[in-house]
Order: sequence, then structure tokens, then C-alpha cells
Amino acid sequence: MTDTPPDHLSIDPSSPHFDQAALQRGVGIRFKGVERRDVEEYSISEGWIRVALGKKVDRHGRPLTIKLSGPVEAWFERGGGGEGEGTEDAGADE
Repeated sequence: MTDTPPDHLSIDPSSPHFDQAALQRGVGIRFKGVERRDVEEYSISEGWIRVALGKKVDRHGRPLTIKLSGPVEAWFERGGGGEGEGTEDAGADE
């Protein structure tokens, strides 16, 4: 597995940009210089992220989202190897 996260990634399983393996490794997102933990979907090449709009949901129960434009950086929070995985953030579970 590569150390570069996908250019376009979504946490919605019905999306064509959903990638379970990448999400299990943990993807960190920095948007306009600020680290974000509430990103639903992002595109590095197009320069946007999609975040939930409060607790509002559509008629199907999915969260309403808003698209924000700006510079996007992404990285994997954990390594791709099976050994030693999860040792960096052992006590950071919320």
C-alpha cells in the first residue's frame, strides 16, 4: 500500500470514492492550514472538502453537507504495515 492517501475520498459507503482500506488506516485532513476531524468527503486536486451541516439530515437520514473550497492536505495517520500498527496513537481513543 502506498503512503499517499487517495486524491478523492468519501466516508459514505454508497459513494464511488469510498475506500475502506484507506479509512481503516486513518486519514488526517488539513484545510486552509487547520486540521479538521469533521470531513465527510474531500478532493485534493479540486481543492474542496464536504462537512456536515450541524445535526441536520435529509429525508433519507443522511447528514446534510456543505462544500468548502480551499487548499486541502491529506496524510495517513497510521502506517500501512501490519506490524506495529496502532502504536503511535495508543492512548488517543475518544
